Amino acid sequence: MSLRLFDTAARAVRDFVPLRPGEASVYVCGLTVQGPPHVGHVRSALAFDVLRRWLTAQGLDVTYVRNVTDIDDKILAKAQANGVPWWAWAYDNERAVTRAYDVLGVLPPTYEPRATGHVPDMVELMDRLIERGHAYAVDGDVYFDVRSFPEYGALTGQKLDNLEPAADTETDERKRDPRDFALWKAAKPGEPGTASWPTPWGRGRPGWHLECSAMAERYLGAEFDIHGGGLDLRFPHHENEQAQSRAAGDGFAQYWLHNGWVTLGGEKMSKSLGNTALVDEVVQRVRPVELRYYLVAPHYRSTVEFTDAALEEAGAGYRKIESFVKRAAERVGADAGEARRAPKFDAALDDDLGTPAAVAAIHDAVREGNTALADGDDQAVAGALGSVRAMLGVLGLDPLDPQWATAGGDEQLTRAADGLVGLALEQRQAARARKDFAAADAIRDQLAALGVSVEDTPSGPRWELTS
Repeated sequence: MSLRLFDTAARAVRDFVPLRPGEASVYVCGLTVQGPPHVGHVRSALAFDVLRRWLTAQGLDVTYVRNVTDIDDKILAKAQANGVPWWAWAYDNERAVTRAYDVLGVLPPTYEPRATGHVPDMVELMDRLIERGHAYAVDGDVYFDVRSFPEYGALTGQKLDNLEPAADTETDERKRDPRDFALWKAAKPGEPGTASWPTPWGRGRPGWHLECSAMAERYLGAEFDIHGGGLDLRFPHHENEQAQSRAAGDGFAQYWLHNGWVTLGGEKMSKSLGNTALVDEVVQRVRPVELRYYLVAPHYRSTVEFTDAALEEAGAGYRKIESFVKRAAERVGADAGEARRAPKFDAALDDDLGTPAAVAAIHDAVREGNTALADGDDQAVAGALGSVRAMLGVLGLDPLDPQWATAGGDEQLTRAADGLVGLALEQRQAARARKDFAAADAIRDQLAALGVSVEDTPSGPRWELTS
């Protein structure tokens, strides 16, 4: 393969060489379902969805695992504050997360394990760590001994003596070192009994870091290709994952990939900061496919500042692509042309998933296709259409994909709009036939005011939404 990826651990771009020829194994940290997802959350899912699609396009059989953290301090606190069982709160928000993934065209993972379903795997992992001298139990809590593992800090390039206390428990009195992190938390008085599980060390629930190590091993084995997640997960979450898994004897991830943040007003989009744009709300005013384009077009490691102006600009860029695809499909048929990607597109994605250059290659092909449409060169139109659709498919942005047929609105409403615009165009054609050009122009102007652009073609008028 010619794919090269920026590995956080190496702090450099490396050639991607799968552990097993013809296969790729990927683990991506999913969400802690404490609330509905915002745009910053889904950026990670979209970035790694493109990675998965590109690996598949290279002929690899991809096993893609994305977990759900459905037990956590914040989940318990928010459920209690809202007077509902913690598991009901978690499930409600898990459904909201799935809804956001689906509406943005994120492919479902091969496996999507929940933390609460893998407690036995976590107990086994803690057993191994205690046996190897890397963990210890105190009054029902189990901690990872960071000083027992000389490589601790290697992923993020930090020295142990420079690190702050783990701050994942109410007190550090039970720890050998304040930087030791919790693998397992003993059940506390007042917490619901359903939020704890029996273990050899007493009832309790998992620490945040332990669950991903256990689930990655369960579904991908002791060693796998790529671990992905947001930039904010590098420390402590991913550092701790790597430490506990390797201390237990696993090779764990061979490549670490991290996507950049979405910011709002210059600050990282975060529930704790109160500066979020919920996906459910954004897709009510922006077509989901345009939101996907907005988040996929920048490089996955870059920071994206979320503004209405930038979102509209991205939408306009996508509509140019969409307009060509639909016009070309009307001219030569949707499946005309060979599905051959532009070499510039492939080279861009092989260069650490360089989506900006990949999108530029799509726009180049669209310009060529529009020229062919104007020239009446159907063979060139078909070639451009096949190429553009092949490239858009890798990014999950093909306008003719059934995913986007009615996205962003109700199917019945869409059919009604089609019929009403069609009726207006029939009235316009009738006015033109009787040479009442003033009436015809008035209908066209009224449609334009509603955001409907009309183009007269040899085969009759065609229309599209301009915003």
